[in-house]
Amino acid sequence: MYLYTLCNVKKNYGFRGHGTAVLWAGHRVRRQEFFILLYLFCCQHLLTMVEEGTGYLFVLITLQETTMLKKAVLTLVTLAVMCGSAWAEKTLVFATDATWPPMEFVDADKNIVGYSIDFLTAAGKEAGFKAEFKNTAWDGIFAGLASGRYDSISSSVSITEERQKKMDFSEPYFVVQQALIVQKDSKAAGLADLKGKKVGGQIGTTGYFAIKAAEGLTAKSYDEIGLAMEDLNVGRIAAVVCDDPVAANYALIKYKDTLKIAGVIKSDKPEYYGFPVKKGNKEVLALINKGIEAVKAKGIDKELKKKWIGQ
Repeated sequence: MYLYTLCNVKKNYGFRGHGTAVLWAGHRVRRQEFFILLYLFCCQHLLTMVEEGTGYLFVLITLQETTMLKKAVLTLVTLAVMCGSAWAEKTLVFATDATWPPMEFVDADKNIVGYSIDFLTAAGKEAGFKAEFKNTAWDGIFAGLASGRYDSISSSVSITEERQKKMDFSEPYFVVQQALIVQKDSKAAGLADLKGKKVGGQIGTTGYFAIKAAEGLTAKSYDEIGLAMEDLNVGRIAAVVCDDPVAANYALIKYKDTLKIAGVIKSDKPEYYGFPVKKGNKEVLALINKGIEAVKAKGIDKELKKKWIGQ
């Protein structure tokens, strides 16, 4: 019979075991699970015990279990050093309109994935925050940020002067251009070749703004870019304008037999993605920027481009 006891001034936790099983508060568990439970117990109580100066640990084991105990003790010592910073980790909630492959989309297993998702996850590890993603429709995504329903937006949001008046932006994390997608038999090379025709784009995006700014076009808005691509594929509209990585995903992969990228719409200024936060939210902005800086410094962004975009 072996006796394991964790004690402090307020509580007593008894463990007793024989062979490969251990009793934890009356429940039979495997010895390996016991050490996991021991680890989790200390996660919850170790700092309190140390602060009060009343906590102590008795472990009586057989010689055969010495190696296992040494590993557990080393883990607990490491925990004691790191638990302060681990507990301080902040969860940031990011809204994302997950209809924008390969940047943000829902995969076959119903998980939100993509370049921006991986980028923020890596940024969080570097800056000490956990990124949590909330699938949100594009048409209300900025209103939700203003009302405080989430901390930021990860949805391929281009940094524009108009948007900067209403929200603060992180440092840029991706450069983008607007691409024109047409059917494969189309001779159009630019918006000027499409006068008098319908051109689609997702409402409220820089691609849609480019269509509206062009002369002689009929702009057709869509709630999701995928719906615009479907209409283009069956000939209901003459073209679609959207960000170039998204254009490549649809024209070179999903509809590679029927659509093509006619060209890139020229602009006087480069266009960048950023992560917007509510105006004046300096704490969240600083965390995100810290993560962006570290991801770029370590070249993680280049690895993610190869993974998701093939660049």
